[in-house]
Amino acid sequence: MDLSKITSKHFETALNYARAIVDCKILANLDRRLACERFLKDLTRTDIDFRQEQFDFVINLIEGTIHHVQGEDRNGISYKGQPLLLTDWQKFVCVNLFGFFEKDSDIRRFKEALIFLPRKQGKTAFSAALTEAKSILDRRSGSKAYIVANSVKQTLECFNFLVDNVNELKEDVEKLRIRDNNQEHSISINFGDGTSDIYAIANQEDKLDSLNCNCLVLDELHSWKRAGAKKYTLMKNAMKAYRNKLLIGISTAGDIPDGFLANRLKTLQKVLNGSITDSAYDSYFIFICKADQDEEGNILNSKGEITTIDDPEVLEMCTPSINVTVTLEELLDDASQAMNEPQLKTEFLNKTLNVFTNAMDAYFDINEFRSSDMQYDWTLDDLARLPIVWYGGADLSKLHDLTAGALYGSYKGIDICITHAFFPKLAAVKKAEEDGIPLFGWKEDGWLTMSNTPTVLHDDIVNWFISMKQKGFKIKLVGFDKKFGREFFFKMKKAGFKIKDQPQYFYKKSEGFRHIEVKVKNKQFYYLHSDAYEYCVQNVRAIEKTDDMIQYDKLDGDGGVQRIDLFDASVFSCCQMLEDMAYGNVGTEWLNRKY
Repeated sequence: MDLSKITSKHFETALNYARAIVDCKILANLDRRLACERFLKDLTRTDIDFRQEQFDFVINLIEGTIHHVQGEDRNGISYKGQPLLLTDWQKFVCVNLFGFFEKDSDIRRFKEALIFLPRKQGKTAFSAALTEAKSILDRRSGSKAYIVANSVKQTLECFNFLVDNVNELKEDVEKLRIRDNNQEHSISINFGDGTSDIYAIANQEDKLDSLNCNCLVLDELHSWKRAGAKKYTLMKNAMKAYRNKLLIGISTAGDIPDGFLANRLKTLQKVLNGSITDSAYDSYFIFICKADQDEEGNILNSKGEITTIDDPEVLEMCTPSINVTVTLEELLDDASQAMNEPQLKTEFLNKTLNVFTNAMDAYFDINEFRSSDMQYDWTLDDLARLPIVWYGGADLSKLHDLTAGALYGSYKGIDICITHAFFPKLAAVKKAEEDGIPLFGWKEDGWLTMSNTPTVLHDDIVNWFISMKQKGFKIKLVGFDKKFGREFFFKMKKAGFKIKDQPQYFYKKSEGFRHIEVKVKNKQFYYLHSDAYEYCVQNVRAIEKTDDMIQYDKLDGDGGVQRIDLFDASVFSCCQMLEDMAYGNVGTEWLNRKY
């Protein structure tokens, strides 16, 4: 790539910023460092072009015509009415988004972007300014942009910022119309040589259909549930009529650790570190600012050592606008409060360190399960060949909803749990959308079977146990609460399985629950990397009773939309193993008794 004609001072700023981070002159988290390395490598490529005209236009437009509408600087001086001067990281983003082009073309390289930031980094003002600048840049194509957030109130943060700024354009454009009422929040501008329309809408299904635009800003993606991929794809398809389109996701972290954003983040981190090299992600700009973590979710410092949440180095690493929009002293004060008050810790982790956590009421830390699971990599075929005695369990309490079967065994001290879900196909689409359950993803991955009937049939679950037996799994005993399906009970007997009536009393399930908990903490629990099982584990809420017994339920209680059925089935099967082991020991002692 020939950079000899690049004379822009903004390019110099972005280049120096990237080099400073790569050379560790600026403390930054791993993902931000990898983003800068990617930028420097891209500048050496010959299959894409790099030009300065568009990012110069965007940055100069923002700094020359857009002003702050609220806030104060670190010295308490009002920002209102002051020019919006971009920080180095913001210029770095602009240079990337508007500097790279497809080879010998006017089509910009980046079509999608994720800007993942802690709170108070100026993301609302920056995203609004970026939307206005891009709309003006692409006005000749009839630019149309949408700002989408979870609520109207959130979208109005951006919209009101834009209204305050575009009002000053009235004398310089042919036509400016602002609609700000209960029905519509929009800005329409006719520049004479092109038009620009900006809409602020809430993230509601009925408002997202039939969109047609070249710019989408998706705010606070962290609150999107697990089925958010459909909504994201719907909005991405809204830009098909344009070549120079841009979909920007801008967000902090949240407490849905297997939601759309959390899963997208994992994928994009693999793109940055080189694990994924698919060309489909070459058009995806990635800028991630968060605290570094190990596999168990522990916070790491710049040396990769486990540290505390009040480590100044960590706070500086994950805060790109430090000492501009927020000071280190303020962050340290927040960290101290979070350490002294557990009720504040989750919010601090989500919004300041920008890491995902479980919901506050969730009993398990899913990172502990994942860390244990990642120690092993047996396939089903491998497990079928091992000398393991397997114990089964099933949760058939609601055949019109999620139903589960499980096998549980132990090999050289490692507990292994194989789970499988069942769901009626007729209700799958509705429940996947309404309740945010990725049923079709589980089906593709082999963790779920869909019944072609209004309810799951007992035969479906029986056939799964038969198929596992045919694969070579030595199933000694299956536990099941007979009151939830005598038909299943007798069909399992008829199929040749030894099945035992296992009432679902919490004091009985407590033993299996505690056993799994201990095995997970000792990294001796393997569940074949099942996303479906992880989903259920994250939805478990538990209350400790007398004698350390545990009573568990789903997070949102009766009538809620979350599911724990696969975890339930694993507990049933674990209880069967523990009871059989106990009876086996008693029998051995009796046979070996001394007279």
